[in-house]
Amino acid sequence: MAISARADSNELDAAQGKNLTKLVVATSLGNALEWFDISVYAYFAAYLSKAFFPTKDPTTSLLLTFGSFALTFLARPIGGVLLGTYADRYGRKASLLLSITMMTCGTLAVALMPSFEAIGVLAPLLVILARLVQGFSAGGEFGSSTAFLVEHMPGRRGFVASWQFASQGMSSLLGAGFGALIGPVGLYIRNRIDDATAPPAEKHDTPIRNVLVTQKFRVLLGVGAIATATSVNYLIIYMPTYVVKALHLSPTVGYLAAFAAGIASITLNPVAGWLSDRVGRTTYLIIMCTVLLFAIFPVFLLLASKPGGVVIVLIVLLLGSLKALYLGAVAALMSELFPPSTRATGLGLSYNIGVTAFGGSGPAIVTWLGTFAAIGDLAPGYFLTAVCLFSLWALITTHLTAADKTFTLDQTKV
Repeated sequence: MAISARADSNELDAAQGKNLTKLVVATSLGNALEWFDISVYAYFAAYLSKAFFPTKDPTTSLLLTFGSFALTFLARPIGGVLLGTYADRYGRKASLLLSITMMTCGTLAVALMPSFEAIGVLAPLLVILARLVQGFSAGGEFGSSTAFLVEHMPGRRGFVASWQFASQGMSSLLGAGFGALIGPVGLYIRNRIDDATAPPAEKHDTPIRNVLVTQKFRVLLGVGAIATATSVNYLIIYMPTYVVKALHLSPTVGYLAAFAAGIASITLNPVAGWLSDRVGRTTYLIIMCTVLLFAIFPVFLLLASKPGGVVIVLIVLLLGSLKALYLGAVAALMSELFPPSTRATGLGLSYNIGVTAFGGSGPAIVTWLGTFAAIGDLAPGYFLTAVCLFSLWALITTHLTAADKTFTLDQTKV
């Protein structure tokens, strides 16, 4: 009997492990596709500025490139709300299938776009249009896929949700040709998985109304939680442009640095999620946010004073590692801010407001700050320090309000 019980237990563990792998792959592929395109756009901004936004002044071309990059993020909160509401009413799987289809179409359009020299002003306009489609679909991706994951594995929310961000590191390492194949593969896999366990909202219910009317404070806390991580993320993918424009070094140095940060993301995000499942979400995140706060400015002071290739790679690796150790626990915390009936909508809205305000606009803000002589090469340090203080406030507030039960999180370890 004992042998039979052990065999049954082993079979159950194997089945659960297989199911976990299938869920993670299915939900992370769309996130990887989104971040593949974002990474490519930011990595090659200096070249894209010449191909699609040519002007006599290189700085103006770069500002136009990053300005369009930030502009397309305005579609993300809209996608987060509409696709999140769709997921809350009709199921997570239906929303995931729709978002990855739209994302694939937008990515393919950007990949095949003729240059300004070939079709004139139509080129940048079509690039922006394709990016708006991508932004809309990506806006609904995070909320639906995170809700899908945490509702299938409620006892391991931190660990399973961390793969949302580990996939971002994977996407940074992909080649352009393989990136175009992710969409169809993801569509096939998603179509073969079961829907999430949480029941959809009632037909007469309106998730977006509930979020905007009764859960605005939770949305603000979610925005604050993601702000620091998304800012560091986008400044890392901005690094190839930064080392050329501000430090006058070879772009290869920036690519190597971003590659190192991608490796850190893949390996450390799941570690962060696993740790947060054990020590408590906000306790862990407050510690990591404080470490980031005190590390940021010394890092950029060193970078400005000794801008060598080895120093840059090591500094970006450090920032990428700290970011991954923070980011890996954020998705689970944000999912716990909202009840199941509005979870995808609340996640989509808070995540995309945070990414738009502090991530997508980050490279443009840093480029603009760098034009001031008093700030110069330290622009990323000033920007990240301010954002980190906002995140720390949000995390401490979440911890305190949960402790005195001014609102209820559907998770015992906060």
